Amino acid sequence: MKKTAKIFATLAAASMMLAACSGSPAPADKEGAEPQTLTVFAAASLNKVFPQIAEEVFEPANEGVKVSFSFEGSSTLVDQLKNGAPADVFASADTRNMDKATDADLVEAPEPFALNTLTLIVPAGNPGGVTGLDDSLKSAKVIKCHAEVPCGNLTNKVLNEAGIELTPVSEEQKVTDVRGKIESGEGDAGFVYMTDAIAAGDKVEIIPIDVKGVNEYPIAVVKDSKSGKLARKFIEAVLSDEGQELLKQYGFARP
Repeated sequence: MKKTAKIFATLAAASMMLAACSGSPAPADKEGAEPQTLTVFAAASLNKVFPQIAEEVFEPANEGVKVSFSFEGSSTLVDQLKNGAPADVFASADTRNMDKATDADLVEAPEPFALNTLTLIVPAGNPGGVTGLDDSLKSAKVIKCHAEVPCGNLTNKVLNEAGIELTPVSEEQKVTDVRGKIESGEGDAGFVYMTDAIAAGDKVEIIPIDVKGVNEYPIAVVKDSKSGKLARKFIEAVLSDEGQELLKQYGFARP
């Protein structure tokens, strides 16, 4: 009996060792796995629509993947990519900054996904009496984007075409900051995208301008991305009919 018991004990110990050495993952490990994160660098003017595209179009089709966004001026995002900031997707508010990223070999071939139009906004009630691209701007406190930022470069082109020279009281690094200062009454007029004017609602009034300024928005996979296939799927979500419909709702147009 003692010999038989010893044999059974040896077999039991061997079975336990084999189980411990097994390559099969434990269920707890699978349940405890963290969701994968896709990092998207995007122009500030996309800060409302891109999260909605992620939530309603991309994430439902890619279970376990969450999208993390960084919204800044496009030129700032290019600088961050050049300095090694990790990202999977880059969406710019103009082709000029995307070209900088392409020339630096930071991104794969970009694709256009939206158009955005420049407009002029004033605080509700128009306290500065701004009437458009005319002399009323010369005495107004005007806020615009810095020239390196897509909305600033586009603003300068529109002002040059209109023959208007002015000295802004502030030049911002993000178009959303221009909108915010006009909403709070820090300026009499600000040049922003139509999408920002729509997002501001009744906090601002839109002043029509007779010179049309339009920026094309491109998007690309970042070459250093460790999730290139998922990055491509996010871009496909943006380009899809569902993604384009959401962009339209926020004031963007198809390229």
